[in-house]
Amino acid sequence: MSGRTMDFGHLLRELHGQDGVEATVEMIAELARRELEADYAGVMLLHRGGTVETAAATDPVVERADTEQIAVGEGPCLEAIAKEAVFVIGDTVTEPRWSPWCERVAALGIRSVLSVRLFTARGPLGCLNLYSGRPHRFSHDGDAAYGTLFAGHASVALATEKTKSELRDAMDGRHVIGIAQGILMERFTIDKDQAFSVLRRYSQDHNMKLRAVATTVATTGQLPD
Repeated sequence: MSGRTMDFGHLLRELHGQDGVEATVEMIAELARRELEADYAGVMLLHRGGTVETAAATDPVVERADTEQIAVGEGPCLEAIAKEAVFVIGDTVTEPRWSPWCERVAALGIRSVLSVRLFTARGPLGCLNLYSGRPHRFSHDGDAAYGTLFAGHASVALATEKTKSELRDAMDGRHVIGIAQGILMERFTIDKDQAFSVLRRYSQDHNMKLRAVATTVATTGQLPD
């Protein structure tokens, strides 16, 4: 990294000024690319069940590199998520670790890599990846340290947006359940608790989520077949 330092006050305002998870991960990737002077950057998110997907990429080559990593089942990003670490690849042409993946991304023109875990106290969120077409672009001391610090702030911003999204989903779920209860109360002349019991029974009998049953009632006026 060059001798300049990051203005973390400005970065925090940028990161926390986004609306939604998608906008936040896109901003994380773009700010990281810019501030760490990488050619490309991307964010891979970890989902329930252990699946990983590319959530943001500043260039299509990032998505191709991520796809190759998932295909071979190993690489710096996957290992960073699993081991709470930061990894630097000086040159994908000579790197002995993750050789199948390194060979594939070297063919894409990627020569050096910086992968940093995104996480909070609740667990891993994913990984921030920075790529360069030049070998030995990222240093183990300066860039890795700045990348880790940036990733810490980015993780907080991302976790905040994920929590807000989950709360919005929960509120939307309660709203649609309330609508469905009202429809059932009017149709069958039952009270609110009885209407909820009907929804729950249909949820269990049809192996559907309660919200899905309620959505069917709210949109069609009918219980699932």
